[in-house]
Amino acid sequence: MDPEVLEICPYNPHHRIPLSRLQYHLASCKRKNPKQAKKMASCKYNACHVVPIKKLQEHEAACVNRSPVEEEGSTSPMEATLPSLEQRAEAPPASLSLPTSDIWNVDDADSHPKFVLKTFVPQKLVCESDAGESEREETTP
Repeated sequence: MDPEVLEICPYNPHHRIPLSRLQYHLASCKRKNPKQAKKMASCKYNACHVVPIKKLQEHEAACVNRSPVEEEGSTSPMEATLPSLEQRAEAPPASLSLPTSDIWNVDDADSHPKFVLKTFVPQKLVCESDAGESEREETTP
């Protein structure tokens, strides 16, 4: 059996943790070391990569978990620009119906009932532990 690789905790360098337990340890150690945690940040490509805030940008630029798509410089969804109100007003309204050339099953196009979302309100919520207690209360004289 191969020994598991041990990682060094970024919050306490004396901690050596098996890779399979690293996420759990980081969460625990972050709670126990709040002053140290304020100075640290997680990599956006791998949450187990916790580095000092000052070195985060440098780490993310060279992170081994960075995908090739991000390396191409494509814009992320957060960086996408939306049309302004003037541009939206000038654009023709989009048609809500599908073009007939795209409908492959013309006979059944309108035969399906429309979906209507109805709210669900449970009648009574009972926890299993509550149900057990209420049974004991009823049987106790």
